[in-house]
Amino acid sequence: MPRFLAVYTMKPQDLASFRNLSKAEQDAIDAAGVKEWAAWEERNASSILDRGGMVGKTTRITKDGVVNASNSICGYLVVEAESADTAVRLFEDHPHITIFPGEGVDVMPFMT
Repeated sequence: MPRFLAVYTMKPQDLASFRNLSKAEQDAIDAAGVKEWAAWEERNASSILDRGGMVGKTTRITKDGVVNASNSICGYLVVEAESADTAVRLFEDHPHITIFPGEGVDVMPFMT
């Protein structure tokens, strides 16, 4: 079955806006989001090959050396699905975009 990389994205300004909320507001969003994220993973467990995780700051290595870099990637997950359309539909109600301040989820097939 085809495998897909799902990359969670978040704009820095959206994360900053979330961090500017009161601690109580952040905690309420986190509590709801973590609960829904776990439920999403449970509903889609048969499609998840690698739960991935959230990622931090980026360091880029180029032919010119090592530099700090910036991008909107904040996490990833690997799923398998019958088709790209099926893989995409898995994420339509994902808490990353329905509860947390996530920008989106980019879904890409692994090339063989």
